[in-house]
Amino acid sequence: MIRSILKEYIEEKELKEGFDDAGRPDMKYYAFDWDDNIMMMPTKIIVKTEDGNEIGISTEDFAEYRGILGKEPFEYNGETVVGYAENPYRNFTTEGDSQFIVDAMIADIGPSWDDFVEAINGGSIFSIITARGHTPSVLRDAVYNMIMTNHKGISKEELLSNLKKFREIAGDDDMTDEDLIEKYLDMLRFHPVTYGEGSAANPEEGKIKALREFISYVKDMASKLNQRAFFKNDVKNNFVPQIGFSDDDPGNIESIKSFLDKEYKDDKPVKTYLTKGGEKKEV
Repeated sequence: MIRSILKEYIEEKELKEGFDDAGRPDMKYYAFDWDDNIMMMPTKIIVKTEDGNEIGISTEDFAEYRGILGKEPFEYNGETVVGYAENPYRNFTTEGDSQFIVDAMIADIGPSWDDFVEAINGGSIFSIITARGHTPSVLRDAVYNMIMTNHKGISKEELLSNLKKFREIAGDDDMTDEDLIEKYLDMLRFHPVTYGEGSAANPEEGKIKALREFISYVKDMASKLNQRAFFKNDVKNNFVPQIGFSDDDPGNIESIKSFLDKEYKDDKPVKTYLTKGGEKKEV
């Protein structure tokens, strides 16, 4: 009976949390901003100077200046920036898909990198919620490359070990390692919120929409898991999913907190972490 239940959920791609040290699902979920949070990407936003030239501004600096960019001039790296260049987010859209794959592998790690590694190595469900506008599959490809190359602490072996725990319990061992990883990636959620439509200058609403969808997704998984009595006393948080969301932009964090206060009041399923300046703190 237990084997048939687990097999059902594995095939439905509904059951794939991480594990604690005792081998129990830990019911931890993660949502990550990408730039200056997981990775310190070298990608630049293109702005215009008072001389009509184009220069690049880093995503970290953009988070600081975006409130006045295009509204009033400001000094940046010896230049007076007066507004956006034409197509300023060209490197963050589908035009920059190929370069994103390259940049992700050469970028320095960000303040939430250790959490990102923990999520992958544990086989935990997570979502990437970024203001970028790349094709969603490109974010998936970047994560796949990191797994396959054991990138900076990510362990393909540890991930597979955790994924196989469910397969072994279900008595279904006919999947290859590659199939397991592909199925795991299929369960993750990749939200480049300005893909197709959406404002890269004001990504808050897109991030709120993506997080709302992710909350619904993990609540559905947790509630279905809760119906299986043999797990009832094993999961530490009584099947109430807890999501940790990290972002380096205070504006995004404040918008997310306002959204949570309005829609969830005292029963908030998300803890928010600000990583501005390279330090992670709960807010």
